[in-house]
Amino acid sequence: MKRDLTFVSHGARCAAWHVPAGSDALAGPGGRPCVVMAHGFGGTRDSGLLNYAEGFAEAGIDAFVFDYRGFGDSDGIPRQDVSVRRQRQDYHAALAAARRLPGVDPDRVVLWGVSYAGGHALVVAAQDARVSAVVSLTPVTDGLASLAHVVRHAGVGRLLRLAGHGLRDAARALTARPPHHVPVVAEPGSLAMMGVPHAQEISASFAGPTFRNEVCARAALKVGLNRPTTFVGRLACPILVQIGTKDRIAPAGAARRAARKAGRRGELREYPVDHLDVYAGPGQRRVLADQLDFLAHVLDPARSPR
Repeated sequence: MKRDLTFVSHGARCAAWHVPAGSDALAGPGGRPCVVMAHGFGGTRDSGLLNYAEGFAEAGIDAFVFDYRGFGDSDGIPRQDVSVRRQRQDYHAALAAARRLPGVDPDRVVLWGVSYAGGHALVVAAQDARVSAVVSLTPVTDGLASLAHVVRHAGVGRLLRLAGHGLRDAARALTARPPHHVPVVAEPGSLAMMGVPHAQEISASFAGPTFRNEVCARAALKVGLNRPTTFVGRLACPILVQIGTKDRIAPAGAARRAARKAGRRGELREYPVDHLDVYAGPGQRRVLADQLDFLAHVLDPARSPR
């Protein structure tokens, strides 16, 4: 059963759930392993992540699931502002909080991320050599490749529209006016950060009560600057990269290249799914099964230290 708790990131209170392991199947002398989890672009912890956290707990792994500043139940302003820098700072703070959990082995903590967070997890692990492993699900690993992906699927016009809204929001921020928002997901052809067929129907199947289908439009101006792939060569831990071959949002080719950069530490798995198909249903169950196989190996207390 999940437990509510909070931690502080750069002066703001962040909300989290601790889902304790249901057994000591993977416990070692230092305690149980733990997975630190966060959502993608504008997501919240109550939107599909518990499906994974409970699976980890059943396998003997604690889970620590948190909301970024400005999202969900966490404090912080402006609300709904996707800041790569702040979100990575929050990951570091969550990682420190998870290491302090009673019964958790601070030297067997894994970073788990999906979509934008799949990239954040790679960067944070490269910055913290104590991280044991990374699970990077449908990750955005190269913002420049993501922009090219949008052009291929939706045309340059959509990119220019988003940039225009981003400039409008940036101008409002400079003059201390309320943010200008755009939807996170919508049908292809509609104005949104992500255009996915049946977007509203799919999102409704897993979105939690704190999810708001909007973000500050300024995020559109920063996508190309987000390049986690440049950090992969610095990783000291194993990584599992899981991509959707039908992904319309996170380009599969960029994720494949990132996995190859990790060399022998990288493991790549591919699935015939789109970007939003990994939160519930058959797609979610399949990728979770592979994550559990990967984690059972890298977190085995009998393994020699890397």
